[in-house]
Amino acid sequence: MSRGDRSELAAALRQWRERLGPADAGLPAGPRRRTPGLRREEVAQLAGVSIDYVVRLEQGRGPHPSSSVLGALARALRLTGPETTHLFDLAGVETPGAGQIVDVVRPSVLRLLDRMHDLPAMLVDARSTLLAWNPLLEALYGDLSAIPRDRRNMLWMRFGPRGGEGRALVVDEDGSRERLDRLSVAQARGALGRFPDDPVLRGLVDELKRTSPIFAELWAQRPVEDRRVDRKSFEVPGVGQLTLDCESLEVPGDDQRLVVYSAVPGSRDAELLDLLRVVGLQTV
Repeated sequence: MSRGDRSELAAALRQWRERLGPADAGLPAGPRRRTPGLRREEVAQLAGVSIDYVVRLEQGRGPHPSSSVLGALARALRLTGPETTHLFDLAGVETPGAGQIVDVVRPSVLRLLDRMHDLPAMLVDARSTLLAWNPLLEALYGDLSAIPRDRRNMLWMRFGPRGGEGRALVVDEDGSRERLDRLSVAQARGALGRFPDDPVLRGLVDELKRTSPIFAELWAQRPVEDRRVDRKSFEVPGVGQLTLDCESLEVPGDDQRLVVYSAVPGSRDAELLDLLRVVGLQTV
């Protein structure tokens, strides 16, 4: 590393991992553990990196981690704000500041997700990248952990080549996709307007313009729209079609959204959501 401290970074990562229990990270406790804390493979799973990557970092011989990887490690290890800043300092990477997209999750927001057992919920940043989610959201969307971390993005999952990334396309109640396509592009345009110098967002937009005719056509129309309340439909194997209310709650100061799905009590969709809790969670 050109800046930072490899040995201190390694020691800090080991210490933070060892102080965190499985329940703290939303994982099953499993059999009795010989050593305290999370296993390296669990940290790797939570952060979306390889086990070898975590091992090398903890041995002080890892590669120079990027800002996005450090953010993922901070989320996996449930670091506080000051600890996250220290992590970036030890790695020799500038912490996200004003004018930059924040992909570090506040511990308080993670605690909210941990306690949302009955409703599918996820946290996305200004790039529409999934930063965190609860098990019921994964039951709704499919196996998100199987998607490469750099493709775990709502825009890519909607407009990119469909190779099993996510379960089914989110559509309107009548099965059409056009309105939500336009809304997704409008939100991406708004984000790029707020963060014109963000290379990751710019690269994602450019790639989708090249590879997705639908995205490219909508982008050229320059839609401007942002909806925080909506209704969306999902086709879930073993459950059927659910149409759920969608609320996007702003995380103040971070340009992140906590997206929560719910159904009217007593409705057919509420019954299907109850079924999803039983059937869907057995498959994630």
